[in-house]
Amino acid sequence: MSWDIKHAAQVLLGREDTRTDGSPLTDTWPELDLETAYAVQDETLRLRLDRGETLIGVKLGLTSRAKQRRMNVNAPLTAWLTDAMVLPAGEQVPLDTLIHPRAEPEIVFVLGRDLAGPGVTAATAITAVERVLGGIEIIDSRYKDFRFRLPDVVADNASSGYFATGPIARSAEGFDLSLESCALEVDATVLDTATGAAVQGHPAEALALAANDLGRRGHTLRKGWIVLTGGMTDAVPLTPGISVAADFGTLGRLVVGG
Repeated sequence: MSWDIKHAAQVLLGREDTRTDGSPLTDTWPELDLETAYAVQDETLRLRLDRGETLIGVKLGLTSRAKQRRMNVNAPLTAWLTDAMVLPAGEQVPLDTLIHPRAEPEIVFVLGRDLAGPGVTAATAITAVERVLGGIEIIDSRYKDFRFRLPDVVADNASSGYFATGPIARSAEGFDLSLESCALEVDATVLDTATGAAVQGHPAEALALAANDLGRRGHTLRKGWIVLTGGMTDAVPLTPGISVAADFGTLGRLVVGG
């Protein structure tokens, strides 16, 4: 198969739309590098916007050591969020639109002003945050068995699926997010715990990383955008009939069901 940016974007979005997975792009496109993978991601976003979706923010992937170990990669990445990925409060996860979903807890930012890199530090980034929420992201992958290399997952929009946010919003001012705790529960049994320090040492470091990475690619984080800072723990499979809860120390509790 002959690959290029447009063809790869069409294949990945087609897999998403038809709930089919396949081999990583790098199996037959070994020269795929990160720059080209981000171009595929941007082309996929263009296709999403063309069909009526709205860009509402960005997400970070593989920001915790737990996720990097599980996925056998060693660097974080950025990807796009659209309104089609929002899971409204109280709604069941539409498993019939996903391939092999997994759930993970995240600290979520809503920006109060634009934030443009490069050169953004965590201290600068946190001043752009209007409010902080707890969240659960439902990740999915268009690759069989979640097997991929870093360029593959970048091209696949960092395994995007859906995300939900919790009931409590706080100001970032005076809030030490590195200490914010979270317990990940499946059917009321705690499977894992973490603090915000699992996300690059502090979620603001992840936000700065996103601003700088996007800045190098000519993009700016915009006022009002949502930023998912990355999974605090490893992700757990979401199957029919189970519930996954994220119980945060001060950001409240939210539950999603399959």
